[in-house]
Amino acid sequence: MNTLTHFASPQLPLLHRGKVRDSLRAPSGDRLIIVTDRLSAFDSVLETAIPHKGAVLNGLANFWFEKTAHIIPNHVIKLVDANAMLVKEAQPIKVEMIVRNYITGSMLRGYQKGQRTFSGVTVPDGLTKHQQFPEPIVTPTTKEESDREITPENLVSEGWVTKELYDQMAVKSQMLFAVGSRLLAEKGIILVDTKYEFGLLNGQLILIDEMHTPDSSRFWSAEDYAKNPETVEQMDKEYVRQWLIANKKDGEYPRALTPEVATEASRRYLDIYERITGEALPTAETAAADAPGSGRHDARARLLANLVQAGLVKDAWVNIVMGSPADKEHCEKIRQQFEGYDVFTQLRVTSAHKNGEAIAGMADIWNNSLEPGVIIAVAGLSNGLGGALAANVNVPVISCPPYKDYAELAMNLNSSVIMPSGTPNLTVVRPDNAAQAALRALNIPRLRERLSKDILATKAKLKAADEEFRVL
Repeated sequence: MNTLTHFASPQLPLLHRGKVRDSLRAPSGDRLIIVTDRLSAFDSVLETAIPHKGAVLNGLANFWFEKTAHIIPNHVIKLVDANAMLVKEAQPIKVEMIVRNYITGSMLRGYQKGQRTFSGVTVPDGLTKHQQFPEPIVTPTTKEESDREITPENLVSEGWVTKELYDQMAVKSQMLFAVGSRLLAEKGIILVDTKYEFGLLNGQLILIDEMHTPDSSRFWSAEDYAKNPETVEQMDKEYVRQWLIANKKDGEYPRALTPEVATEASRRYLDIYERITGEALPTAETAAADAPGSGRHDARARLLANLVQAGLVKDAWVNIVMGSPADKEHCEKIRQQFEGYDVFTQLRVTSAHKNGEAIAGMADIWNNSLEPGVIIAVAGLSNGLGGALAANVNVPVISCPPYKDYAELAMNLNSSVIMPSGTPNLTVVRPDNAAQAALRALNIPRLRERLSKDILATKAKLKAADEEFRVL
């Protein structure tokens, strides 16, 4: 299935990897949020991703941010891709503002055990399953490793927020919930409960994260609720949860979904998107044939193209990895050869012998990078670096050993060329040739076109010299 399960790039430092969202530092200093197709259930991420889920969540969040901008500013700068959003870097307030309009979920389970006060809000006896409250209530929780219910008074006394800030958050949460409830009611959907997260930007309260999505909210069909309030089910991943419960074995939930369950889950997410926005998800036109080279139905190719178009990344990278800082001058010679080719280059330092354990972390980014890349290894004497890299990455590795004279070159070449099986390390002596080999290994159409022009220019130059010299 065409899914986006993981995002990595040497060009964008990773800030946080959550269950569904990956946050990275954009070149501008802003935050790039990639919403993947990962699905979490029962506090774990399943091995099976759900096609279009990330785009549904991202698209719905953007939809609601636009609908509520008159109530409170939000962190959105622009929607970069169906799965990517560029946002302002705010200081997050470590409080989740949960607004509930019905007794269900964890609150219902607590109520059935005798609990009557939730985050400082007391509810009466005699409530039935899924009963609506007279008015929506706000039950805040802390954002910690294990979130906990907390009263507004304790939020203030423990230093999470000031009273003035909490009051402002509570008012805005109720206003947002009212707008969401009204718009969804017009579409036959009940907004049961949801969470809002806020941040401070230059001292101003803004809305961050997501809002009114199937992952942050509970939706019911108004028609199903009218038939039987106690049996109404969520319109999103409750279907997956119930399948996991039904297929639980030896106390363990399945780690993966069947193709049929994943397809049905995807259909349900797409249905929610269309019911809320009134339009089909643009990236879900799976019936049509792919337009050649468009990458329209390839989530990774489409995302890369849009990130490049937005100026957030280059379409290819080269990492020049040196075994010692003493090799920097040689690395800079290689790096200079990439000028004018619009390729992202980066210098890294790691020794195969002295801190080889660092290779694993680097390799995780290289192996999962969205864009194509090449590694150039720079290490002399006993060159274990080129082989260590080649054995652990799925991109081309080219060794270009440094040398002071031909005697040292001969020794360095021996250790670079002779490699054991399973270590496909290539060796190039000249820094300019190493860069040229890397450009060819990237195998990108625009680079091939540019290299073809370079070749023709060289031929023309030689032909002109020949015509000049042969008359002498």
